[in-house]
Amino acid sequence: MLTAGQVLQLIRQGSCRTRKELIEFTGLSRSTITDRVDRLIEAGYIHESGVGASGGGRPPSVLDVDPANHLLLVAELGANHATVALTDLAARTIAEEHTEMRIERGPDAVLSWVRQTFHRLLEKTGHGAERVRGIGLNLPGSVDHTSGRMIRSFLMPGWDDHPIRESIRETFDVPIVVENDAKAMALGEWWSSWRQCPSLLLVKVSTGIGAGIVIDGRIYRGIEEAAGSLGHVRLRDTDDRVCTCGSRGCVASLASGFALAEDLGLETSRDVVRLVQAGDPTAVARTQEAGRTLGAVLATAVSLLNPGVLVLGGDMAETREHYLTGIRESVYRRSLPYTTRNLRIVTSTLGDRAGVVGTSVMVMEHVLSPAAVDAALRG
Repeated sequence: MLTAGQVLQLIRQGSCRTRKELIEFTGLSRSTITDRVDRLIEAGYIHESGVGASGGGRPPSVLDVDPANHLLLVAELGANHATVALTDLAARTIAEEHTEMRIERGPDAVLSWVRQTFHRLLEKTGHGAERVRGIGLNLPGSVDHTSGRMIRSFLMPGWDDHPIRESIRETFDVPIVVENDAKAMALGEWWSSWRQCPSLLLVKVSTGIGAGIVIDGRIYRGIEEAAGSLGHVRLRDTDDRVCTCGSRGCVASLASGFALAEDLGLETSRDVVRLVQAGDPTAVARTQEAGRTLGAVLATAVSLLNPGVLVLGGDMAETREHYLTGIRESVYRRSLPYTTRNLRIVTSTLGDRAGVVGTSVMVMEHVLSPAAVDAALRG
């Protein structure tokens, strides 16, 4: 028999918007549907948002998800920055806090700041911790999505196999999702702008290079959770530049924001962006060259995946399309015309919001799944 959690999915998907439609769609009795709907309303998952068309008699109440009653906490941890946000169940930000912080400080210091900031946001907005239904974090490395531990990151010394989920659960006993940053960004872009597109590829170029793949609305992670590791594709074995992974000639050592910063005598990828935005000809030329270098790898990815949209995110997306121009040149030159005929190559619509939105969507989908809703109702 259909559970309350499954009834919620029918409402979320728009398959059924009234009690009458639920009865007709499921074949369940009026009393059973009334019980399921009343429990969902009482628990704050849905509310009556208006009235539908009447077939005669009293107009039926329209049922809709109530995004305001339950809250989510999410954290985006980059190589040199951290953002924490409080959102509702529609992935809309209620409050957030941002700081410049190097992730190489280690998990104890960084996650301690995350936990403290979670509490600050709740206090600032006047919400109690009991309203938080789930937490999500994204980080710049390969993550074991099941265990919530870091598998490997060359930018995060001391983080490998750290129990990230358990560390956050010390103060918040709710479902906790841990994800790679580029994968979270890809889902955020798909959710906000490309839900009609069955295949999206996002490449994040900041300190390093990573990618996220969304197919039919789901993140593709790969067998070893390593799908999207574009930065460590080796292009030039004879190149003298050593990548963070220890190899030579990786695309990250040639085309990442860190590589550009080193070439230009700067410290960070954001310094590169500022120089390009100021119109420095050397920085502009080097940025376009880096885009062409990465585009050579992306041409293979485009031929393999045949996505509908290729999104450039991260710091290099802010270089007034100079990096993107280089990518376009290589992808269109190196790919068969029919694989790029309907391909859109664009910069991120969300900018630095993509990771927060994508992580919030991941947690939202988890806490609103039938199993999670039914477990919460039993509790």
